[in-house]
Amino acid sequence: MSSWTNSSSNLSYTSFILLGFPGLKESRALLVLPFLSIYLVIVSVNALVIHTVVAQRSLHQPMYLLIALLLAVNICAATTVVPAMLLSFSSRFSRISLARCLVQMFCIYFLIVFDCNILLVMALDRYVAICYPLRYSEIVTGQLLAGLLGAAAARSTCIVAPVVGLASRVHFCRSDVIHHFACEHMALMKLSCGNISLNKTVGLTVRIFNRVLDMLLLGASYSRIIHAAFRISSGRARSKALNTCGSHLLVIFTIYSSTMSSSIVYRVARTASQDVHNLLSAFYLLLPCLVNPIIYGARTKEIRQHLATLFQQAQHQVSSEKLQPPPSHRELPA
Repeated sequence: MSSWTNSSSNLSYTSFILLGFPGLKESRALLVLPFLSIYLVIVSVNALVIHTVVAQRSLHQPMYLLIALLLAVNICAATTVVPAMLLSFSSRFSRISLARCLVQMFCIYFLIVFDCNILLVMALDRYVAICYPLRYSEIVTGQLLAGLLGAAAARSTCIVAPVVGLASRVHFCRSDVIHHFACEHMALMKLSCGNISLNKTVGLTVRIFNRVLDMLLLGASYSRIIHAAFRISSGRARSKALNTCGSHLLVIFTIYSSTMSSSIVYRVARTASQDVHNLLSAFYLLLPCLVNPIIYGARTKEIRQHLATLFQQAQHQVSSEKLQPPPSHRELPA
């Protein structure tokens, strides 16, 4: 049974039903296996690269630690979305309270913005490493990194909190069914009654301002980095610098293209079915989590070498266990 409050004759639902991919109706249960498989792959691949960075002392450097943090955020983002998605495919477990819905909304958007802020810190790290290589260890210290990451978390909170705060003040009287697998902002706002123009304006302004500022900062950083890389006299060092920047740029392209394409289609293709919008949301939320560890694992030479060594050791151990003769059973004396 849905819950609602009556305050000054303003009805407002306080719990909702998450209905992901409503067009599939009873066939939604068939989506459990593919999305569960994607989630397990995301957790496994990201955790493998994180384990490699943490276990190898030679990788305890700012760039690799930032990569590990980025992949840890990927696991958190997928964990915030996928379990709720799987529950939304079942009518028995799909109900969510307004408080939990707002917490999930905050976590989803906070992790997305924090992900982008980590990319900004990475860009600064590469800028110092390539443009001021002799002073790198002096400039990029653990204290500086901690301060930058703290500022990134604070910036993410300041960007997301107003949107979620305004959403918490809205009355929801149209329906108690959210046609989405997660508490996405616009999906929840569709259930509102009354004027929500302020919510839409703040949400759109924050998103555009954040994206434009991030792109300007990233563009300025990597243009300087690439210009400095081409001036490196050593061909090997130049190739390594450009390869590292290439990995970061691929990740940036994956994250920003997925979020921007989903946003554009959501506003332009209003005649598209709700299932299409749900699929686009799943695409922009889960694709970076799946692709980022593959990019860094395949393109970062040091991580790739340690991963290859790890697989060889595991393969050798399995082969040794197969070749080992079974234990002999001696006959007990009579």
